Amino acid sequence: MATRTNRSPARHDADSHDLIRVHGARVNNLKDISVELPKRRLTVFTGVSGSGKSSLVFSTIAAESQRLINETYSAFVQGFMPSLARPEVDVLEGLTTAIIVDQERMGSDPRSTVGTATDANAMLRILFSRLGKPHIGSPQAYSFNVASISGAGAVTIERGGTQTRERRSFSITGGMCPRCEGRGAVSDIDLTQIYDENKTLNEGALTVPGYSMEGWFGRIFSGSGYFNMDKPIKKFTKRELNDLLYKEPTKIKVDGINLTYEGVIPKIRKSMLSKDVDSLQSHVRAFVERAVTFQTCPECDGTRLSEAARSSKIGKVNIADACAMQISDLAEWVGGLKEPSVAPLLESLRHTLDSFVEIGLGYLSLDRPSGTLSGGESQRVKMIRHLGSSLTDVTYVFDEPTAGLHPHDIQRMNELLLRLRDKGNTVLVVEHKPETIVIADHVVDLGPGAGSGGGTVCFEGTVEKLRTSGTITGRHFDDRTVVKDAVRKPNGALKIRGAKANNLRNVNVDIPLGVLVVVTGVAGSGKSSLVHGSVPAGEGVVSIDQSAIRGSRRSNPATYTGLLEPIRKAFAKANGVKPALFSSNSEGACPTCNGAGVVYTDLGMMAGVANLCEECEGKRFQAAVLDYKLGGRDISEVLAMPVAEAEEFFGAGEAAIPAAHAILRRLADVGLGYLTIGQPLTTLSGGERQRLKLATHMADKGGIYVLDEPTTGLHLADVEQLLALLDRLVDSGKSVIVVEHHQAVMAHADWIIDLGPGAGHDGGTIVFEGTPADLIAARSTLTGQHLATYVGATPNGKRKTSTRSK
Repeated sequence: MATRTNRSPARHDADSHDLIRVHGARVNNLKDISVELPKRRLTVFTGVSGSGKSSLVFSTIAAESQRLINETYSAFVQGFMPSLARPEVDVLEGLTTAIIVDQERMGSDPRSTVGTATDANAMLRILFSRLGKPHIGSPQAYSFNVASISGAGAVTIERGGTQTRERRSFSITGGMCPRCEGRGAVSDIDLTQIYDENKTLNEGALTVPGYSMEGWFGRIFSGSGYFNMDKPIKKFTKRELNDLLYKEPTKIKVDGINLTYEGVIPKIRKSMLSKDVDSLQSHVRAFVERAVTFQTCPECDGTRLSEAARSSKIGKVNIADACAMQISDLAEWVGGLKEPSVAPLLESLRHTLDSFVEIGLGYLSLDRPSGTLSGGESQRVKMIRHLGSSLTDVTYVFDEPTAGLHPHDIQRMNELLLRLRDKGNTVLVVEHKPETIVIADHVVDLGPGAGSGGGTVCFEGTVEKLRTSGTITGRHFDDRTVVKDAVRKPNGALKIRGAKANNLRNVNVDIPLGVLVVVTGVAGSGKSSLVHGSVPAGEGVVSIDQSAIRGSRRSNPATYTGLLEPIRKAFAKANGVKPALFSSNSEGACPTCNGAGVVYTDLGMMAGVANLCEECEGKRFQAAVLDYKLGGRDISEVLAMPVAEAEEFFGAGEAAIPAAHAILRRLADVGLGYLTIGQPLTTLSGGERQRLKLATHMADKGGIYVLDEPTTGLHLADVEQLLALLDRLVDSGKSVIVVEHHQAVMAHADWIIDLGPGAGHDGGTIVFEGTPADLIAARSTLTGQHLATYVGATPNGKRKTSTRSK
């Protein structure tokens, strides 16, 4: 009789594809690296800012996954999609569909809100169109982006070979407020900032940027015949002044050319006021801030909606009221609606709103402009649509998901990442915070340095092995900044009284001056509202927020910081030629590539190809320009220098330029000594851009510096350098106010102002003022409890021995 043996079933071939294999990656600063990442696990990528984490995760793995998915669509569809080039890598195997959740700010269009950026507003509009009383129309009747229009006329229709004319009419009912056109605010222009009434137009009476009488504007104005170009504006008749300022677009002919004349005010509204103020060029933005005052629309009271849309209600709530509610409250209101006819809609809307609360954004409202969200808030809003997804075997890619989160909220974010993993997904996270690194199944540490000093894999393995690996991340993993034994004494105070911006509840506080002050509290507690809304901006206050720095691939640290200007002048003076020759965007540019260094070939729906310019070999300048030297170097060699080398080069000797040396020293102070001064801004990481902005503003003359989460994107090792920089600012006589969640910065502060106790309407009050030691001893707030844990304090408030590396 045969006996049965227990054999394990043979492994199926499909189960062997459990790794993402990357071999020979050379994107940006990656040095031909190879890694194998386990699927259906949580992998965290660590390393100093600029070490190559984003190049590996986003520009290599995620980019190739998206490119391969795009190729499955027809050529016609691909023509409407962004074209992606294949990353510079030898082998990429085992990829799955990548969903990228990055920290790119959401669009700052004035019409975009949290509700329109998600599905919440669309569902609310359908809900009100079904249940709202009185009924006013379809869902678009509740949309502030749809205007009400109507029209009528005759149309010609061909039937059976004969043409007949019929009268047709149409009507579209939209929810847009006609006064503010759905923006919620109206603008009033100060005419004294538009023109100088004592001058004539030919003398340059118009003070609007770009309105010079020497170009096309001059030809149009003089050829219109509406006014005398040599008469002072104060002597204009009412009709002449009205034609100058307010005339509607009118066809005119100037020198035989058909042109359109339009008054200055409507032209300004179209070219400047219709755009987001922050997206304008600096000189145009300064003009708008000087000449234009924005106020809440008196007709819709800032709701953006027409009177009809506001009149339709469910119970006692209209759609404007619903969008203005804190999302946690709105979720409760929606949960209380019991209407079987719209049950699937209510269930979906409630799930979306609950996701906001679950992810820590319950303090927002749906009418919050999306451009006002921080990078961390934008990233979490993008996460919402993925929380309840039924997709599995997907690769989720996150860029510092804990940015902008209080230590209390990081645990909640960790649970969400683990939940995505446990559903069978691969989760790749670029992160610096030890609290999130510690939950990883697998860690990839890149480095050892940044820029050209990075781009290699220093460690792969578990968190336990990382601690003993000897890498920079491993050595600093358990660093703890100790609370100072003695804090600085303030030399004055900035008094804030009755602060009510956003969720602040009539806050009164004295912010000490001459010391390092940290304003903290959970996300949404009112920190930014207090600091940015109440600290008077202007003379003596240098405010550095989290807004992204703008720049194309032609922009680089030299152009952004103003470093290139003194360098160009020094080259011109040393060689007796014009400074414009030493700009790759001006006369000195290589004519073949127009100063780009590469020649781009557009291939339609396929990715464009960038080839190194054969004429200049990527140097971006004409050959004749490179014959001019300064200190034995030509301009392309100077732009190829790292900051540290350039600081030494321009610090002494023949090439000494004090103005350039000062800028370079500030760049080195913020930890950017490795950065090449001619490196395109588009290749910089988020942390590098933040520090570049900080270095630029350090030159501003001010007694008070306001910083908004300067540790964003900083490695553990870099935080210590930031603290030293803050100390130098304070010791030089400056007052430094920092909005921050990082416990190392809190522990290093001279004074802490803690807001809370919760977020949204549960916050807005000051729950603690005092020194870090007092906060730890009291442990009366969430911040105090987490800071005590961080520094290792015992229950009586005394600190344990510091584990900080020396």
